[in-house]
Amino acid sequence: MTETLTELKTLLAEVDDLGKAAAVLSWDQQANMPPGGAPARASQLATLSRLSHERFTSERVGHLLYDLSKETRDASYDDDTASLVRVLKRDYEKAVRLPSTFVAELAEASGLGTTAWAQARAANDWAAFQDHLKKMIELKQREAEYLGYHDKIYDALLDTYEPDMKTAQVAEIFDGVRRELVPLVRAISEHAERVDDSVVRRAYAPDKQWALAQEALRAIGYDFARGRMDRVPHPFCTTFSNHDVRVTNRVLPNFFNSAFYGALHEGGHALYEQGSPDKFERTGLGGGASLSVHESQSRLWENLVGRSRAFWEFFFPKFKKTFRKNAAEMDAEKMYRAVNKVQPSFIRIEADEVTYSLHIMLRFEAENLLLENKLKVSELPGWWDEAMSSYLGVVPPDVARGALQDIHWSMGSCGYFPTYALGSIFSAQLFEQAREQLGDLDEQFARGEFSPLREWLTANIYQHARKYTLNEIAMRVTGEPLQTRSYIAYLKSKYSEIYGL
Repeated sequence: MTETLTELKTLLAEVDDLGKAAAVLSWDQQANMPPGGAPARASQLATLSRLSHERFTSERVGHLLYDLSKETRDASYDDDTASLVRVLKRDYEKAVRLPSTFVAELAEASGLGTTAWAQARAANDWAAFQDHLKKMIELKQREAEYLGYHDKIYDALLDTYEPDMKTAQVAEIFDGVRRELVPLVRAISEHAERVDDSVVRRAYAPDKQWALAQEALRAIGYDFARGRMDRVPHPFCTTFSNHDVRVTNRVLPNFFNSAFYGALHEGGHALYEQGSPDKFERTGLGGGASLSVHESQSRLWENLVGRSRAFWEFFFPKFKKTFRKNAAEMDAEKMYRAVNKVQPSFIRIEADEVTYSLHIMLRFEAENLLLENKLKVSELPGWWDEAMSSYLGVVPPDVARGALQDIHWSMGSCGYFPTYALGSIFSAQLFEQAREQLGDLDEQFARGEFSPLREWLTANIYQHARKYTLNEIAMRVTGEPLQTRSYIAYLKSKYSEIYGL
């Protein structure tokens, strides 16, 4: 290791430590902190964010990256040092455009907004959150101007979560998917009675739900010696190191899917983070490649694994042992059909596979309108209800199940939502390739064997951490860039069989 690389890694380790310390405070804010601590916590997060930003955007880091880019000019693209320089140069060039004072202001607004959102949603009170969202939209508009863009203001923010992806590309992908999904939803709705999901809507003891969700996490390989699960208003996964990756979840007493599939979703994120190599820790190269790749893992484990017939052949006895009364007239096949019921719903994180992406398209449209000042924050609840009617044919009964349901905007995560749908699309593309290389995955799942798939994902995705982009990973693993063909074929085949279309 050269002296230049050693010095850079020393500086990057400090930057990473500050970022992870902020992550600990953010996790605590949602999992443990009393509401009264919000102002002080916002200030603490602002300080840590500013210090981390100032360390990373220092002239010295820039000089070291420049020198190393010359040193690694002839290195292979796959080389770890060359990859570190390539990825960190991109991060640095974006970060230096943002003033430290702005970074601190954004972090403080996020800290205050998160608590305000949680209280407003619990109280079903849009007015209590409206000013926080208005402030956040203004900050994200400023951020986009600092970062710069050529076409859409949304491009600057989207690029933070999915590098090199443009708004126009997302719109084109979504338009194509929508054309396939809408007729499928319509056809399914004509035979809605063919699937009975009443079993998942019965009363379930929260503590037993929690225990079963933990059992599901252990089954897919989540390491509780390097993680834990805590209760929060809105589930998420957070990483303090690859040896401390935490998931969070919520429990609804009368809806089984929420906690169970929330655990598998966040567990998919966590497997990715726990699979990131030690050698990339504290360098800025650890973790996930992008949010779309990350969401491909959460959606893959939640849906292509957790909602498969084979999974329930394995897991139904555990469900029956835990909930004997509710499972009395059930079997694995009925449970498989129940958890795959297609029915337009108010809540995104509780949506079925077929309608889920329509929820994302709605949010993508809303974010663009808000950022372009074509929709006022005060008008958002009414617009949301109309859009839900248009996209899904349902209207939320209150704002808590409407425009207030997601935590993302309170945190300033504008541009994140499209990655959920892009991740769903990529998950099917990856899963199709895994089937080709691993053989009969259904047979393995039915025996409770998930390690072959997990090890395949580790070899092809997890071990590379942030080295490659979405399309680079797609080309390396599947031989073609991101495509929707596998996703649409998967949905049509699965749900045509379930509903007898």
